Amino acid sequence: MKLEPYAYLPGANLSGADLSGAYLPGANFCGADLSGADLSGADVHDVLLSGANLTGADLTRADLTGADLIGAVLTGADLTEALFYKTLFYKTVLYKANLTGATLFKANLTGANLTGANLSRAYLAKAYLAKADLSGADLSGADLPGADLTGADLTGADLTGADLTGADLTGTI
Repeated sequence: MKLEPYAYLPGANLSGADLSGAYLPGANFCGADLSGADLSGADVHDVLLSGANLTGADLTRADLTGADLIGAVLTGADLTEALFYKTLFYKTVLYKANLTGATLFKANLTGANLTGANLSRAYLAKAYLAKADLSGADLSGADLPGADLTGADLTGADLTGADLTGADLTGTI
């Protein structure tokens, strides 16, 4: 499938689409169905994906710098080694998502559902995780210096070898 940068496709049905390696900065996929889509290695910085369905999508090594994923559903998505610098994940569902080695520097995950997510070796420096649900998440070896975990649920989370230097853990469970 060939799409142009800054494509406007809100609500589009792209389930299972092959967009691997695509260059789509600033594209608008708000509310789109991208379940099972392959976006591995794609450059989709500043993309609008709020309310989109990315269940089971492959975003391995994708660049989502500055992307808007507010309220999106990424259940079971593969986000291994993806780049999320200053990305908005407010109230996003990342249930059992694989974020192994992902870079989430200054990402806003306030109120996100990361239950059972794999964040091992993820870089979450200065990330906002206030009121996020990280119950049962794997944060082993994750870097969280200066992260805001105010009121986050860390019940059953694996923090083995995690760097929490300067992190705000006020009110965490």
